[in-house]
Amino acid sequence: MRANLKTKLVAAASIGIVAFGVTACGDDSDTDDSTGTSSSASAPKPVASIDAVTGKSTAIALDAGFTDALTALKLTPGVTGDGQLTDEGSLVFPITGGNVTVFEPGQVSPYVIGQLQHVSSGLTLTAGDTTVKLSNFNVDPGVSRVYGDVEVNGEPAATSAFLFQLDGRTLEPLAVEGSEAVLTGTKVEISDVAAGVLNDVFKTDAVKAGLLVGIATITVDVPA
Repeated sequence: MRANLKTKLVAAASIGIVAFGVTACGDDSDTDDSTGTSSSASAPKPVASIDAVTGKSTAIALDAGFTDALTALKLTPGVTGDGQLTDEGSLVFPITGGNVTVFEPGQVSPYVIGQLQHVSSGLTLTAGDTTVKLSNFNVDPGVSRVYGDVEVNGEPAATSAFLFQLDGRTLEPLAVEGSEAVLTGTKVEISDVAAGVLNDVFKTDAVKAGLLVGIATITVDVPA
């Protein structure tokens, strides 16, 4: 089972890297086909751009459907490292680095680009003597994915695996509150890869791709 698990995760991570490469190329400044000159001078300007994100967090308000599914599967959620599971039912992971640029919706697609890293924190799911740890999340809004590392009972299974799909169609406009910028409303869903892994490890077929984990709120420090 472990070899099959590793094969699935490594393949998914490779697909994710290719997808990100294509998206990154598409975000380069346009070139006028008739003149061969760059049209970047007329490119839309971002409403916010942070080259080096240094703090704050990603919080996921857990959906009742997700917690009900965990209960039905007899899976106990927990956190590792600097992660938190609040009494209100939210997972909170500190942001440890990255960058983010936000445009007005409709100006460019995607209108939120960059990456947000969450090193040394993660989510655990436990049933009996089996624990799956998903950690070191890297949120890539440009491809609407979250990558992370996977361990099974303390043994590394994969790195930079595609774990969660992001649905930003419900994302609310950027809000600036004092020295913080807040993006809220993005749906976080189980990826097909993560669903397959959890089903393999916990001997079930009940975890479905697209299962809504919750709604994310990303808060970052705004440089003075």
